[in-house]
Amino acid sequence: METKVNNITFKTVATEWDVYFDMALVMLEEIMKNNADGKKTVMIVPVGPTNQYPILARLVNQLRVSLKNVWFFNMDEYLITPDTQIDFNNKMSFHKRMQDEFYSRVDKELLMPESQRKFPEPGKEKEYDELIDSLGGVDLCLGGLGINGHIAFNEPAEAGDSITAEEYANLGTRVLPISRETQTINAYGYQRGDLRGMPKWCITVGMKPILSSKRIYIALNRDWQHGIVKHVLRDTPTPQIPASLLQNHGNTTFCAYESVADGLF
Repeated sequence: METKVNNITFKTVATEWDVYFDMALVMLEEIMKNNADGKKTVMIVPVGPTNQYPILARLVNQLRVSLKNVWFFNMDEYLITPDTQIDFNNKMSFHKRMQDEFYSRVDKELLMPESQRKFPEPGKEKEYDELIDSLGGVDLCLGGLGINGHIAFNEPAEAGDSITAEEYANLGTRVLPISRETQTINAYGYQRGDLRGMPKWCITVGMKPILSSKRIYIALNRDWQHGIVKHVLRDTPTPQIPASLLQNHGNTTFCAYESVADGLF
């Protein structure tokens, strides 16, 4: 089922697994379409969710879909300090999760080279955005939705912050502290409640590259996302709810399973 709310297409599927399957199919279709046209595929991709990646890898292998002309730009990564990335072998490392959940599962003869598997790095924020631009921009940006309305690690502006929606939408890749809300929900989801063990810093792709993408797809794979998505869909776009700025994009789809969508419409 699909409906449209404030310029955002909202798709409802039956189960959580169907969200991951739908996400994998959207990625695969974009790659296959561009391969057929002899074009490169540039995607901004998340860690959270990640269950779409094993599905996509299996489809790529079975259908023999080449990824040699595909570029993956990961949204973000945890930092230990403002200029030090989390160790690759840390279970919270997004680099490691991409390797484990996707890159290691794709047949080597189909996999894109390491030079096309990108992550933002402290001190190279401008270069990250410039590389995306040099490739002609992003064909498809995929992501999740934070409990406070963040996209990637674009944390909400504080209530009294004077930044405008236009200024926030123009933010590029940058280092910033992780909000207390994000630390708490991620500690619950990934650290068995170890809030003290959560990284306090991150680097994230900015809202400008996200909102400049030709197409945006947001997966809603947690029951608690029901609460924030109500505001994302219906509140006036504001930096205090970063995902609400997606109302201004024009080609954005949210995909949720039934218990997340229940009561929204």
